[in-house]
Amino acid sequence: MSSLNSYEHSTVPATMADASPLSFTILWSPLPPITWVLPFIGHMGIATSRGVACDFQGPYTVGERGRMAFGKPTRALRIDIRSLPGGADQWDKAITEANAEYCTRMHNICCDNCHSHVAYALNAMDIRAYGVRNWDMVKLCFLMFFKGKFLGVEGFVRQFLPFGLLLLIATLVKVI
Repeated sequence: MSSLNSYEHSTVPATMADASPLSFTILWSPLPPITWVLPFIGHMGIATSRGVACDFQGPYTVGERGRMAFGKPTRALRIDIRSLPGGADQWDKAITEANAEYCTRMHNICCDNCHSHVAYALNAMDIRAYGVRNWDMVKLCFLMFFKGKFLGVEGFVRQFLPFGLLLLIATLVKVI
């Protein structure tokens, strides 16, 4: 699992070899207690070309220094930017634009949330990935659930163990 670095606005990796393992990724972490009941729902952020996490953390608050609101990301989904005009510069510019916009927005858990922030950034860069061009929070939710890679065993446990325990308890209560 990689650590998150401090945000550096002016630097971009010269090559992919200089990039962080989290560069150009959508990030996900569990959102207790919601993830315990619905394991496909969690907190989402997007990493800059340097691998620094940015996420919409609450009303008028965007984290852009690598620390996500609900802890280290447990899953990541890499986006291939080879076809993105402007490459890493465009990626970072779109994230900066999304961050600035979401610093002016009220957080709404159902309609304008961390998933919307990531969708805004991806739409601003006009990137097509995984067959998606017009990004929204529902597409991102299911894309991350089915395609996102766990960053370690701990991530899998944090996402599914509480749900499994709740399912086991519900089954035992029904049987007894």
